[in-house]
Amino acid sequence: MTRSSVTFQVLEGIDRGRVYRELPVPVTIGREEGNTLRLNDERVSRFHAKVQIDGDDYILTDLESTNGTRVNGTSVQIRRLRMGDRVGVGRSLLLFGSNEEIAARMADLASVGQAPAPLGAGQTERSQEPDSDKKTLAGQLDLNLDFDVNLTDPIRLTPDALYIGVKALPPLPLKITPSQAARLAEILDYLHQGLTQATDAIQAKDDGTQVSLDYANWQRVLGVQMLLARYLRMVADPPETDE
Repeated sequence: MTRSSVTFQVLEGIDRGRVYRELPVPVTIGREEGNTLRLNDERVSRFHAKVQIDGDDYILTDLESTNGTRVNGTSVQIRRLRMGDRVGVGRSLLLFGSNEEIAARMADLASVGQAPAPLGAGQTERSQEPDSDKKTLAGQLDLNLDFDVNLTDPIRLTPDALYIGVKALPPLPLKITPSQAARLAEILDYLHQGLTQATDAIQAKDDGTQVSLDYANWQRVLGVQMLLARYLRMVADPPETDE
């Protein structure tokens, strides 16, 4: 079960070394007085981001900050947080969870064959480069961000996630109404059809080493990418509607 409090450890920034323990959720992060987690960082917005609980998930939302919010190096507007994730705000880097909570997550991953190799004592997460990021605790834990899916691996469904081999994929929301499920299916089907139509005319070299796509269909692929970006924006910041 999700707890009603969270812990953040400051890895980088002016407040480096500070630990904010057992903060009651919801948590707001920013440089202004009144935030649950206040940072002395001029690049952090007055009210930068918030963490709240929805069901058993911790949800991080960017509050239209000036410099954005990052999770494990990726800019996000809304994201599910897991123990060991790194949250970047301004020049500050926050580690989500206590050492005990992160160790518990590593143990859970070990039970499904995903446990990362343990880090050496004193190692911290300083680099944002992809290759070196994989050597950090969060880089090893956050396997979902690596889009490296081998569809020849066995597929396994658990109550928490879909696995391809030992790789856990981002889970679908299960506790939704039939209407919401139908709407989600329509969106995914629409995007799937767009990619199918755009890639149907792919031409492959005889030796199978390269494929090519004409310009018009390449624009269709970019159009699907744009639509996904718009949908993500609307999920993070729903437009106002007339009552």
